[in-house]
Amino acid sequence: MSFKIMCVNAGSSSIKFKLYDMEEEATKAKTIKEKSKYLHVLCSGVVERIGHDDGIFTIKKPGGFKKQEVLPIPDHDKGVHLVLDALISEGVVKSLDEINGIGNRIVQGGKYFSDSALFNQDTYDKIKELVPLDPLHAEAHLTCFNAFKKALPNVGEVAVFDTAFHQTMEPSEYMYAIPYEWYEKYAVRRYGAHGTSHKYLSEYAKEEYFPNKEHVNIVTCHIGSGASLAAVKDGKCIATSMGLTPLAGVMMGTRTGDIDPSCMPYLCHCTGLSADQVYDIYNHKSGLLGISGISNDTRDVEAAYLKGDPRAILAMEMYTSRIADYIMMYYGKLGHVDMFVCSAGVFENAPLFRAKTFAKVKEALGITIDEKKNEETRLGKEGIISGDDSRIPVAVIPTDEELMIALDTARILKL
Repeated sequence: MSFKIMCVNAGSSSIKFKLYDMEEEATKAKTIKEKSKYLHVLCSGVVERIGHDDGIFTIKKPGGFKKQEVLPIPDHDKGVHLVLDALISEGVVKSLDEINGIGNRIVQGGKYFSDSALFNQDTYDKIKELVPLDPLHAEAHLTCFNAFKKALPNVGEVAVFDTAFHQTMEPSEYMYAIPYEWYEKYAVRRYGAHGTSHKYLSEYAKEEYFPNKEHVNIVTCHIGSGASLAAVKDGKCIATSMGLTPLAGVMMGTRTGDIDPSCMPYLCHCTGLSADQVYDIYNHKSGLLGISGISNDTRDVEAAYLKGDPRAILAMEMYTSRIADYIMMYYGKLGHVDMFVCSAGVFENAPLFRAKTFAKVKEALGITIDEKKNEETRLGKEGIISGDDSRIPVAVIPTDEELMIALDTARILKL
């Protein structure tokens, strides 16, 4: 027996999707790796540029099949129908009745959700309440949920929250040193993000590399265009780098990461820009892009760095230093670390960035990186990249958030 689960990641102008065929054995397997053997990708794709006349719809199937078309996509309803119609027209399913569940990635779950939840009216209302904390994503999540519910009214939907894994942090970790009533009235606190990825990486690392060890401390480094780290003690997050929003923490592709709050009023005074305008620059024109002046893409920055471009060199040093800072901080919080895990777009595929980051903590933590292993472990390959003499192992583990969404959807819907 098997069932089909659609995983959906909705943005303000996009819908990413992946349809799995999940065998019943997946719900009985004990480890993530064992569970993954019973999940088979039927198709994946993305609807881009929603709201534009030149929207782009792409669908892929195993075996190299890819179809892309450019057409008007006025809203998420149209995007959802493009996806569902393609499932039939491309022979992925014979009928939409074959879909047994829909898992929705939700960025912000606030203080309400420490686990994935059935996407019912109560869940909907709570996400709606949290829109001010994540206006870019939350409205899109709700719009896409409504579109799928309208098209498939009898299919159960599940909300899988990026913030849920971080709800195990202590108040001393998630609170900000601001008037306490701001926390009580406005829920201003650290929530973190990428929780689904951090959960996957820490569970996978424990199961695969420390199956017989009772207590395991792991630092997970989800370093992509957006980037965050988490300190995980015995499977529970005790600290994470992103804050009230994904702007906090390490330097990213276009985001500042941690910054002195007084920069905001000072820059508004100096430039004449509004707080909203400066905040937009913090999010979209800073980070690697802002410092290098070249790109937010690490591949472009790396190419310029290797040619000796001074701003690319500065960007590289700042970027890797900020990550190294959090590595040291989380080592201190955990007391000892059994493994550092590298993942996401940059740390899965950019050996130079990994090498330079861990070189900055080599003396303090006794970490060495094997140059050959580091160069070879990329583009979806898993493995240890630290040297045999490294005091702490460093592993590259490709993340799989969609897998976790599918598994949680099956669990919550009791499939």
